[in-house]
Amino acid sequence: MKTANLGERKIIEIIHSHLQLLPKMPVPFGDDVSAYELENGKLAILKTDMLVDKTDMPPTMSYWQAARKAIIMNVSDFAAKGVKPLVALVSLGLSENLNKKIIEEIAEGLNAGAREYGAYIIGGDTNEASNLIISISLFGIAERNEVILRNTAKPDDIVAVTGMFGKTFAGLKILLKGLKADSKIQKTLVESVLMPRARLNEGLALSRTKAVDAGIDSSDGLAWSLHEIARASNVGFTINHIPIAKEAKEFAEANNLDPVELTFYGGEEYELVLTIKPKLWNRAEEAVREVGGQLLPIGKVTAEKQIMLEIDGKKNVIEPRGWEHFKSTRV
Repeated sequence: MKTANLGERKIIEIIHSHLQLLPKMPVPFGDDVSAYELENGKLAILKTDMLVDKTDMPPTMSYWQAARKAIIMNVSDFAAKGVKPLVALVSLGLSENLNKKIIEEIAEGLNAGAREYGAYIIGGDTNEASNLIISISLFGIAERNEVILRNTAKPDDIVAVTGMFGKTFAGLKILLKGLKADSKIQKTLVESVLMPRARLNEGLALSRTKAVDAGIDSSDGLAWSLHEIARASNVGFTINHIPIAKEAKEFAEANNLDPVELTFYGGEEYELVLTIKPKLWNRAEEAVREVGGQLLPIGKVTAEKQIMLEIDGKKNVIEPRGWEHFKSTRV
């Protein structure tokens, strides 16, 4: 089978099966970040993710925005674990036809993204490549008992998200498919793609409350995020609220699109998907509000291992679909 048939997740499974794993890994293989145990209950938290222009740089995105996005992709995973990033390494694959101005744009975008979230770039590597590749390795330190994992969701937890969904999927349809929207809405939708933001303040605030049982970054889509937590925690979900952004809803109506599709099966929102202890919901909600964010309940964790959408008495399965390299095509 070729990579196009295998898909990203199967490829990771194959590689994982051939590795000798670190004993007693403090963060399970396949979570948003990796970790190595230090002294005094502390963990070194590590994350690497890469941006490739072919799949991650839609039309009209500048090199500055692409470089900044490469940082945001990694910071968002730290946010999902409630960990502050400290420093980053950057590896660049550059084609031979890029000029000095573009290199400067990339450098400035990298620095802007890192400083936006309090981190510094301290080194890296540069090489020749056929496509633009920006690979980021992020590092931080956290208390072991404050890191939010994927595999600890519990039945009756409240499922919550840090924002509305659908804007980036709609924005990509505008950029890649030429769909139209009201000018004000269109600007908002496109901006969500070109200038994503990580929910780091929310993640840090939540990790201190001890109210979160499990969490994940939603960059591969809300549906995939739910399925990843369900698989890791051996639970299910009942979702009874569709967290669609009003701009995405209006876009769906204007273009005869399914709002559920926009909400659950897009990606790159970089929101956090969390399960919250019911007794500590108020504490979690207040902590997020204090840092200028929002925490929106959308359903509950169930012992039954199904992921269902229940709206107005109707039940539908939320399928395990979303963005997957090698298999997916943008919109």
